[in-house]
Formats: sequence, structure tokens, C-alpha cells
Amino acid sequence: MFPALDLQDKPSEQHQLDVLLHARHPIITVESDEEPRFLALIEQLARRQELPLFSWTAVDGLIRRITSETQRPTDTYELHHALRHLYKSPQNGVFVFFDAHPFLDDAVTIRLIKSLVHQRHQTQRTLIFFGPDVDLPGELKRFSTTFTLSPPSADDIRKLIHQEAQVYAKLRGGTRVKASNDVLEQLVRLLAGLNMDDIHRLVREVIDDDGMLTEADLRHVAQAKNHILNQDGMLSFEADTGRFAELGGLAGLKRWLALREHAFGDTQNPKDSPKGLLLTGVQGCGKSLAAKCVAGSWGLPLLRLDFGVLYNKFFGETERNLRSALAAANRMAPCVLWIDEIEKGLGTDSTGADSGVSRRVLGTLLTWMAERKHPVFIVATANDIDSLPPELIRKGRLDEIFFVDLPGHQAREEIWRIHLGQRNETLTPAQLSGLLDASEGYSGAEIEQAVVASRFAAQTEGQPLTQAHLLAELARTRPLSLVMAERITAMREWAQERAVMADDEAAA
Repeated sequence: MFPALDLQDKPSEQHQLDVLLHARHPIITVESDEEPRFLALIEQLARRQELPLFSWTAVDGLIRRITSETQRPTDTYELHHALRHLYKSPQNGVFVFFDAHPFLDDAVTIRLIKSLVHQRHQTQRTLIFFGPDVDLPGELKRFSTTFTLSPPSADDIRKLIHQEAQVYAKLRGGTRVKASNDVLEQLVRLLAGLNMDDIHRLVREVIDDDGMLTEADLRHVAQAKNHILNQDGMLSFEADTGRFAELGGLAGLKRWLALREHAFGDTQNPKDSPKGLLLTGVQGCGKSLAAKCVAGSWGLPLLRLDFGVLYNKFFGETERNLRSALAAANRMAPCVLWIDEIEKGLGTDSTGADSGVSRRVLGTLLTWMAERKHPVFIVATANDIDSLPPELIRKGRLDEIFFVDLPGHQAREEIWRIHLGQRNETLTPAQLSGLLDASEGYSGAEIEQAVVASRFAAQTEGQPLTQAHLLAELARTRPLSLVMAERITAMREWAQERAVMADDEAAA
């Protein structure tokens, strides 16, 4: 049985755009790739308000819409010819330019747009520039405002799924689509952040396959979504999240997060909604896994921002890449944004060797953090916090800084049980106790690798895994606590006064 549909009202995008038009803004920019959706929206608004509506594309030139006959002035295929035609014409109305963004740095184009803006007291015209990346020159930005197409809401997605289910049933003689409430809601969450065209395509694809929505369909949608979001490699959708039951130790961090889970995304008190946290500490002790577990335990999509791919050699492109990635995170909200090894993207030396790119990137990130209205919870991880700028780690930017130390006795016991249990291996309490003593000073990653390597050795010998195999592997390992003892001591000294311990248990 397909679950019943229950929709909630949402603010009208038509109303938001109508307000901008009535405010007589001479220029409105719209950054989106959903051209058909915006065109349908502006046409509905123009019909209701009886506004003359025109559009320009590089193929059609300037044409009038919502009319029985296509009206096309001659020789308006070039952008500056279309603008010159408007400059000489008394025609009022709304003019939507769909292909103008590659030509907005042309001197003649800029001059013509400025001339049209200066006519705004004699005419009632609004120029709308639509495209995936509309970057107005500085001299035009002061006359412009921005309209943002809202991402499809959960109710929008549910409605579309039900519509496709009805179409499927109609085409197949009344055969209904089979889906459980749980799978349907997971599908709705997975599709959040995509545009309506992508959602429509994916929903039709998984329904038409076999008339059912299953766990296999969820995996397919997750892979497709990752491909869509990660086409430029900057922001990836991480389908592989986790649960805190898979994370040994870090009891203090888990408790802190549990207290804030229900407050995240609070629409009644949005200013008090949790913003995020920074995890620093010893490598291999669970910082990255903790980021995955926040998303998995809170039931939120996890996005990973890759600063390595973000950087571009051309001036201004890196900041633009970051703005694009953060805008994608806003569209995915509510979500968790994982910024792994954040110091590699924002840390600089005193010489400014990157020509100020890191400072500009930092400014872009801080502005977004201060102004964002979407529920995006940041989990940043850093191995070298000393290189991070103080503006980022001060209170107010993020909610807390946690220091992840080497696991203590109780945490090591949890880690051993988790990794042995995941591989269907068991030891007696006495055997496990011996491993706890032998693994003192080892990180969680080193304990996991000891289990993996020991199983290889046992399989080679044709024997079941024993404590002896594990002890032998531990003896062959030189843990990070030994190799980098001085560095770890310095990190602990730094954390004593500046961070909260992620685990209540004293580190070894």
C-alpha cells in the first residue's frame, strides 16, 4: 500500500518575486539551472498581474511571451542589439535574459544596461538576468537585487512521488506502486537538495523499474545524487554514514550532541540552533568517523567539502567555487557539512605565500557562517589547529572545539569489541583484558588495523583468530603515540585550556 499524502502550506515564490517587481528594482539576478521552472513562475505572475513579458536567448533573440502571436523585433540575436532596441523603445514590462551571463563583462553591454537603469524613472521596466552563474560587474550590482528559487520542499517531493505513482498505476491498469512509509521518507530525504528536473527523473526511474520503492532503489538514488552533486568534485554526497554505536569512546562528544539534536533546525528560535563544532586531536582517533556518525545518528544527509579541489589558479575562482559549494549545502538543508582537514584550505603561513587566496576564502566562509539562515550543521576536522586563523575558532563561529585524544581503557574496550564484532570474531573477557593492556597508547585506527592484519595471518595459517595473533600484531606495530610522542604532548598541552575533551575518560 502506498502511504497517504499529507502536505503543508509553504510561502509562495510568486509572492516573493511579486514583491521584488513591485519594489521597482531595475535589475534582478537569478542564479539557477532550472530555466523551465523559473519561466513557468514568471509567466504565471505576468498573467495574473497583466504584465508585458519578454525573454531573450541567443537562439530566439528578443520575443514577447503570453501572446497569441510570437512578436520578435528584428536583429536582436546579439545581446547588445537587444539592449539597444530596449533603449530606443518606450515599451514597459519584464525582460528576462536567459543567456546573457557570458557577455556581462562587455563594455558596450554594461553601458547599455546602465542607460536602461537610468531610464527607470520614465519607464516601468525590470531586467532579469537568469543563469547558472550570473556575476554582474560592480558598477551594476548597486542597482540589482537577487531572487532565489527555493529548493523543492519535502512536501513538493512527496507530491511529485505520488503523482508519478498515480501515472504508473494509470498506465498499468490500476497496479499500485508498493512502498513502506519508512522507505518513502528516506527517499524524500535523499532527494532533498536536487532540482525538480533531477527529482522527477530519478523518481520515474525507480518507480518504472519494478513498481516498488525498495532499499535497493534508495542506494541507486544515493549513487545518482552523489554523481549529480559531485560533478565538479568540490562537494560530495556521502551515502556511507554511521551510528554512534559504531564509534568507541568520545562519551563527552556524544552527550553534547545528544543534547542538541532536537534543537537543530528549530524554526521557533533559529538564532539558538546549533551551528557546528570543530574536532581536533591525535590522528586516527575517530574525528572523521565522528562526522559521519553525527549525520547518521541525526538522520541527516552528509556533504563533504573538499578544499583540495576547491582551489583554482585564476583570481576569484576559488571564492566562487566555495560560494557555489555552500549554496549547494543550503539547498540540501537540513544537513551536515563535513569539512575534513580544514586547515589545508584556510591555514596560511605568515608570508602570505598563496597571494591572499586563503584570506579571501576565509572571508567568504565566515560571511556565510554569519548570514546563513538554512540549518546546515558544520563538522570541521583539523589535525593542525595551530595553523587555523583565530577568527574561525572563536566562540560564536562554531559552538565548541573538541579535542580527540588517544582512547583510554574503557574506550579501547569499546573499540576492540566493535571491530571484532564487525568481523564476527569473539574473545573471552580475560583475553580481551590482555589486549586492553597491550594496546595502551594505540589509536582506534591502529587497533582496527591490528584486527585486520591478525585475521590475514590467521587465515594464512588456516586457524581461527586468537589472542596470540592480535598480541603479535600489536608487538610489531609502532604506534603514533611513540613515533610522535613530543607532538602529541604539545597538542595535549594546547587543548588543556582551549578545548573540551571529547572523551570523559583521562587519556593514556
